[in-house]
Amino acid sequence: MMFAVAVTFKINSADWDRFMPLMLENAQASLHAETQCKQFDVCTDPARPLEVFLYELYDDADAFRHHLESDHFLAFDAAVADMIESKQVMTYGTVE
Repeated sequence: MMFAVAVTFKINSADWDRFMPLMLENAQASLHAETQCKQFDVCTDPARPLEVFLYELYDDADAFRHHLESDHFLAFDAAVADMIESKQVMTYGTVE
């Protein structure tokens, strides 16, 4: 069973240029350091210039919990905490 995570961030306008490199670094670290992280897409839309959408795919819910406890995620989360106006996390398991 695969486990999908969809995250939507709204970033403070003054912090966009600092946030995006940290976000991309976290995505790359997740893909390279976590063997159970299969996909980590960072997406934006010009119609919503301060919004970032993440699509993450893991082997299972335990793999996502491992991601949340990883050093690179914890460092990212601490570094961007004050840059985020809002954050919504949705999780989904595949239907079998």
